[in-house]
Amino acid sequence: MPRRRTLRPEEEEVWDLVARTARPLHPQRPKRAEAEFVAALPEVKAPKAPAGLPEFRIGARAPHLPARHDIAPTIGQQIATAPLRMDAGTHKAMRKGKLLPEARLDLHGMTLAEAHPELVRFILNAHSAGMRLVLVITGKGKDRDRGGPIPTRFGALRHQVPHWLALPPLGPVVLQIAEAHLRHGGSGAFYVYLKRIR
Repeated sequence: MPRRRTLRPEEEEVWDLVARTARPLHPQRPKRAEAEFVAALPEVKAPKAPAGLPEFRIGARAPHLPARHDIAPTIGQQIATAPLRMDAGTHKAMRKGKLLPEARLDLHGMTLAEAHPELVRFILNAHSAGMRLVLVITGKGKDRDRGGPIPTRFGALRHQVPHWLALPPLGPVVLQIAEAHLRHGGSGAFYVYLKRIR
């Protein structure tokens, strides 16, 4: 960084001439006006801590939180909270496993690409045959979460089948989906209640 040098006597004379002809961009405000302005400002108070929060002390322990936060509901929870579109008594009997499925499709060991056309074919054929309750077995899936920063759900078919059943061409013929009773596969299978043929 270069050092500042002092002005030589002839440079000082030139500088004085220039400085006398220059006008200040911002003339100085009178000190009294500034003092009056500052005195007119409202007094600022320190913010108070919100009511209901415990007082924090340095070194205090944090409250114990649950070990895991799973924000996304499971497929079973999503299906259970879906609006009921069929007779409540029939739905209750179906959930308890008292209704026997008229047909079943086992998707075990299939990839998503193989399972989707099979599901479409099975549901549309069952509907055209006048069936009302069918069972779709997906399996519970294998736990493939490697412990990375983004958790992965297991059971790709189990998560994808309810979405396929809600979308065209299957959505218009499906009345209700429910997780199967233990005697029919439990959480690894779904009851699919079909609409009547009109």
